[in-house]
Amino acid sequence: MAKFYARRRVSILAALTGLIASVALFNSPTASAALPTPVSGATARSYLSQLTVATENRTGYSRDLFPHWITISGTCNTRETVLKRDGSNVVTDSSCASTSGSWYSPYDGATWYAASDVDIDHVVPLAEAWDSGASRWTTSQRQAFANDLTRPQLIAVTDSVNQAKGDKDPAEWMPSRTAYRCTYVRAWVQVKYYYNLSVDSAEKSALTSYLSGC
Repeated sequence: MAKFYARRRVSILAALTGLIASVALFNSPTASAALPTPVSGATARSYLSQLTVATENRTGYSRDLFPHWITISGTCNTRETVLKRDGSNVVTDSSCASTSGSWYSPYDGATWYAASDVDIDHVVPLAEAWDSGASRWTTSQRQAFANDLTRPQLIAVTDSVNQAKGDKDPAEWMPSRTAYRCTYVRAWVQVKYYYNLSVDSAEKSALTSYLSGC
């Protein structure tokens, strides 16, 4: 009987070890949720060839023209929804604010444990969208763009990295983590194509170059 219980304890221990390993794998950066998977490299190249090339114009731009962080569900707005989607073990309070969890930033490979260290990046920045066609949209269309959870447009990243990116396009800024650049340009082109936004010549040249390796 003693041998039976000893074997049972070993069996339980092995099962628990496997469970812990599975949980660790699930919570690793590669297993965390992230922005919707962009189109393939081939599709992105096809989309890019169809985008209008035009000079950008920022006349009249204001961030307030893109209502963002609207209510998505219950007390959760767009920012809080993306924080929960992109984080691991995220705990929220009654107002949907993240009180704990971890966030892996694919732009630079950093992991953060406070939501205040994370920004929600618009892959195609609001100002860039304005420059390339959104100035002609209605407010409701700009709101949809600024809160788009369906296209690969919103992603949780290191706040200082997002601030360094600002409103730059891929001719001016790319993620420092080279392994993510193909994903980034595929997402960029998909969003621009979906919203019928133009590209400038330097932007198209950069996108063409990066996509050639995807």
